This record gives sequence, C-alpha cells and structure tokens, in this order.
Amino acid sequence: MNYVVIFAGGVGSRMSSKLGPIQYMEVEEKPILIYTLERFSTNELIDKIVVVVACDYVRYVEELVARFKVDKVVAIVVGGDCSHASILEGIKAVKKDGASDDDMILFHDGIRPIINQFTICNCIKGAEENGNSITCIPAIETFAQSLDRACVDSVTIREDMFSLQAPQAYHFKDAYELNQRAIQEGIVGTVADQAELNC
Repeated sequence: MNYVVIFAGGVGSRMSSKLGPIQYMEVEEKPILIYTLERFSTNELIDKIVVVVACDYVRYVEELVARFKVDKVVAIVVGGDCSHASILEGIKAVKKDGASDDDMILFHDGIRPIINQFTICNCIKGAEENGNSITCIPAIETFAQSLDRACVDSVTIREDMFSLQAPQAYHFKDAYELNQRAIQEGIVGTVADQAELNC
C-alpha cells in the first residue's frame, strides 16, 4: 500500500498574499491544491491520500475534494502549529487507517502541483530499493555559509550540493519511528527537513 500525505496547512505568509493561502488560489477556476491532489490520485502506484490542513479549512477542502471528484482521499485532518507537527498529524492519520510497517508513505506539499508521474513513481521505486527516497535537483549555483550573516564561514563544493524537493518517501515503520524519536528528543519543529531525521 502506498500512501501520500499532502500538506496544505500553510497560510501564505512567505508570499504575504492578501488573497489567502497559496494552495487555495485558483488557476483556470481550479485551486492549486486540487491540481496537486489530481497528480497523485491519477498515479497508478498511489493507493490512498491524506490531506493535512489548517483547522479553518477542513470543511472547505472536503467540499473541494467532492466538487472536483478527487479519488483516493481517505482523510482530511487538522495540522499542527508548524510543518513538522503537521507531518506528525499526517502520520497519525495513516496509522489510524491501518498502515503496515512495510507500506510506503510519501510526503508532498499542496502548493507543488508541477510534478510528473515519472517523478512520483521514481520516488517510490527509490524508497523500495534503498529504504527511503527524496526528490532533489543538483545545485546550479555555489553556496556559502555565514553563521553571523555577515562573514563567510565556508563555501560549498557545488557538485556536492543538491536542492531538496518533494515528494519524499519512506517505509511507514521508518517514518513513524524517526518522528517518534523526534518527539522524544524534543526536536519537533527544529529540523529543516524530514531528510535530516535520517542523517
């Protein structure tokens, strides 16, 4: 069984949008979130979808899923107070649905509809072969680290750098245990990306 957890709990703060959360903005009379959900609902390897939203949008997303007839959505749940906490809520929903240790769980952002079927399938295949998988692209620029935001402390080797994307895929057992450990260690909300939990 392959699950995907779609995060749509953001409030559009990075874009400072006056139109509300980005994922609900419409393109040709269809919300961005629906385009994202359709990419996964039409993928032959995806079995079930869980959508994580802000508490004020649960009913609205239920209506959108029904109106656009998005298949495979089994739960729409309220997220946490940060992206990592929302991931935990998504994992809880997948566990409640009866996921087994060997099932696959993917994580993807609701505001990322431009994803093709090959990438989704390749992400799942990578996790099946290696235990987990993260979509990434090679860095095309050189990056520097500055701990004080004033002076350069180090410069990266561009060929060694990658930009982390989505989706990410894990065996459910691994995703569950890594995030339970994060809770126990009190680091929920402090990691930059789920991939960091696996380092």
